[in-house]
Amino acid sequence: MLTVASEVEVLARFGRALADPIRCRVLLALREGPAYPADLADALGVSRTRLSNHLACLRDCGLVVSAPDGRRTRYELADARLGHALDDLRAAVVAVAGDRSCPDADAEGCC
Repeated sequence: MLTVASEVEVLARFGRALADPIRCRVLLALREGPAYPADLADALGVSRTRLSNHLACLRDCGLVVSAPDGRRTRYELADARLGHALDDLRAAVVAVAGDRSCPDADAEGCC
């Protein structure tokens, strides 16, 4: 049965997806448009096996979808709003990057 995920679950999945730099790069690449795994692997400079694992994670998180295209499989963002969300998130992080309001930022390396 299909259920609606809670807001916390949705944010946790999004956070898990963004926790890895390769997955971030995949999402940013797919923001530009659909792509094939081989092309993504070449563009990102990672092995196809490694990229496949990251694409599986992004699919499990509900952020990307795959579509058969002849003998190949094309990947794209599950929803166009994700591209806008990534843009908004990048802009927000850049806007607060100079703030460093966390008092333990230097010691903990958290911000």
